[in-house]
Amino acid sequence: MSAFPRVATSIGIFACLAVASVVNAQQEFPPPQGNGRVVVVASGMSGPEHYATVCREIAQLGYDVVLFDGNPMEGTHGAGLKTAIDQAMKMPHALPGKVAVVGFSLGGVIALGYGPHWPDLVVGVVVWYPATTAIKDVPGFVDGLKVPVLMFAGEKDTYRDCCLIVKAHTLADAATAAGKPFELITYPKTDHDFVKGGSHYNAQVYSDAFQRTAAKLKEFLGN
Repeated sequence: MSAFPRVATSIGIFACLAVASVVNAQQEFPPPQGNGRVVVVASGMSGPEHYATVCREIAQLGYDVVLFDGNPMEGTHGAGLKTAIDQAMKMPHALPGKVAVVGFSLGGVIALGYGPHWPDLVVGVVVWYPATTAIKDVPGFVDGLKVPVLMFAGEKDTYRDCCLIVKAHTLADAATAAGKPFELITYPKTDHDFVKGGSHYNAQVYSDAFQRTAAKLKEFLGN
């Protein structure tokens, strides 16, 4: 994993164009009613197919879910995510308005590092076991938070030392101290990749995290 920027920065049009050819929508999951507000999902290193099940379940809540591979977004300094948001808003079943961003692992740190800093595009961010060790400047990161964040972390997550619970608490505590809307939910005896189909899938933990995600998306977007 490449070094994460100290603070999310604004990206110019040329940077966005540079990654447009490699950041493409993997799959759109339309809602049952046909059209819906957009949820942009960034996958972890395991790739988009690993997160197809959770995307289908989110779509069933009434949202137009557009799943992207988080791997090509890495190292683009946010341009990859911004391009993904632009592409998602142009999908056939997308309703206009700001999007919600959901990220997992590698895609989680990309969503967390940039999405909350773009209030003109993003209404809220939900991240599952994000690679938080890549965020080096905690005060700078917290200072830039402009939209609400919900984060899930396993207390026994030691995957590549990227998503340690200590760093999750550091971010949450700093955000709380600064009066930022940052909610951290942690799960005891839970490892990385607890999503359905994941290497450490936990039905009880997944169900709780999904229900909290659904509630937060309803708060962000309605349904």
